[in-house]
Amino acid sequence: MANLVDDLKQVSLFSNLSQRQLKRLARDFRERTFRPGTTMVQQGHMSGVDFFVITEGEASVTIDGKEIGRLGPGDHFGELALIGERARAATVAAETRLRCLVMASWHFRRFVKDNPDVAWKLLQHVVNLLEVERKRPR
Repeated sequence: MANLVDDLKQVSLFSNLSQRQLKRLARDFRERTFRPGTTMVQQGHMSGVDFFVITEGEASVTIDGKEIGRLGPGDHFGELALIGERARAATVAAETRLRCLVMASWHFRRFVKDNPDVAWKLLQHVVNLLEVERKRPR
């Protein structure tokens, strides 16, 4: 549990949480490892009900087959599909061996509702994504 708490402390979304909140949050995560080339979520699909936090390795993010970014330790993905209850907006695939903490949507939703600081950070994250999307060349 201590390692999970340390991993979660590195995630900006959870940076304002107390040690007690982090321990509570860690109970709902499970650890998963993915091989290079593994697709965790597929654009346009209702691919699972999970929220991911990367603790080790690197993943690529693609939209319409075009790479738009890379994710590494401390980054997270999957929250938009969970919040919007819709298909995945991007494909995320492991570029290297990838270790992730994974949480089911119902646990994620309950935790966010119980922790307004996390809800606020999620709103800020969504606004940042919208800003990037607006500036992206078409």
